[in-house]
Amino acid sequence: MKTILIVDDEPNIREVLVSYMNKENYLTLEAGSGSEALDTLRHRTVDLVILDLMLPDLDGEQVCRDIRTFSSVPIIMLTAKVAQSSRIDGLTSGADDYIVKPFDPREVVARVKAVMRRGDDHQLLADVITYQQGALVIHSLKHEVTCHGQIVNLTPSEYKLLLLLAKYPQRNFSREELVERVLGYDFIGDNRIIDQHIKNLRQKIEVDPKAPKFIITVYGFGYRFGGDGA
Repeated sequence: MKTILIVDDEPNIREVLVSYMNKENYLTLEAGSGSEALDTLRHRTVDLVILDLMLPDLDGEQVCRDIRTFSSVPIIMLTAKVAQSSRIDGLTSGADDYIVKPFDPREVVARVKAVMRRGDDHQLLADVITYQQGALVIHSLKHEVTCHGQIVNLTPSEYKLLLLLAKYPQRNFSREELVERVLGYDFIGDNRIIDQHIKNLRQKIEVDPKAPKFIITVYGFGYRFGGDGA
């Protein structure tokens, strides 16, 4: 049974989300602050985090960044900020998805299920594949990526995106196809969200993100993987 950590300083919101998640047979843990959430994640096994952006001690973006220093657990961010820049900031800090308050709890359940389903969708044809003489190495069994010998900390969505592109080198993927195959066919939102995930991924694996060698833009269409296997 999957466990979800719900992080929000408003008890009534936690209560509603706990009720809906329990009805879907998810176990739930609760935290009312960022520090409590971080402590829970360091001592308990959690499969997904629902994280409020506005917390009394740390803002959600900082909590998200702190989580990413030691965990790749999927994170869905709750935000009352509707500006596109605020949503992009959340994704940049390491969130996999976001939901704007006020929200329908059923939408949260649908997003949680979609993120959970994405967890094991992609596997490479080999356990380890090396690109450009070791510049990039993907260990599919260990779910580990190294760049120039250093382990790269990817979010689940970034990892799945990289695996999907790397599995079909030189194939052009449209944004719509990437959204469906990485974020789920029932993803609700702008398919341009994939651009932010690509930007984050390039920052982590490319020597020069502005002149990428691995994740290539197909102008007016989408993206493809350009790395040559070694």
